[in-house]
Amino acid sequence: QVQLVESGGGSVQPGVSLRLSCAASGYTASTNCMGWFRQAPGDEREWVASINTYSGHTAYSDSVKGRFTISQDNAKSMVYLQMNSLKLEDTAMYFCAASRYTWCSKTYEHNYWGQGTQVTVSS
Repeated sequence: QVQLVESGGGSVQPGVSLRLSCAASGYTASTNCMGWFRQAPGDEREWVASINTYSGHTAYSDSVKGRFTISQDNAKSMVYLQMNSLKLEDTAMYFCAASRYTWCSKTYEHNYWGQGTQVTVSS
């Protein structure tokens, strides 16, 4: 079992930055890939970014590429999502998720999910 707890969300104005954190605990040795997803009311859960926990390889959705950065601190079992130049359309509940797969960008590839942290961007 892996437990995931997100933090760092909030209400901000367009253009500012936020950093989300995801704390992992439990049997994290089984995790090969971590992903961030988001879901706005009425929408499907959308992949945002992923990182392979061993190679450090990262990838991003087109909607956040160049603005968001996923990173990790393996010693602390933490994964982060640095979000810069936030836009109104970034408003959503953000979830981190853990996967046994080498690469993970689909919801069904993730075994464990956190409860989410809300990000609201409004003027």
